[in-house]
Amino acid sequence: MDFYCHKSALVIEVDGDIHDLQKEEDERREKALSEMGLRIVRFGNDEVMRDVSAVAGKIKSMLVYSATR
Repeated sequence: MDFYCHKSALVIEVDGDIHDLQKEEDERREKALSEMGLRIVRFGNDEVMRDVSAVAGKIKSMLVYSATR
């Protein structure tokens, strides 16, 4: 877990090359977090580096959505 917003129950994962080697572990962790009522959003390192504004916009929209629930 790279970032966590308790108020919005949102977990943000930024996946680098290591995640290619640990997909099963990532899936287990994601399932456990989901079962705890958390939402998970994943971004690739390349995506963050290429367009951080778009990534921030996606995160913001998820935070706004959770505030209206």
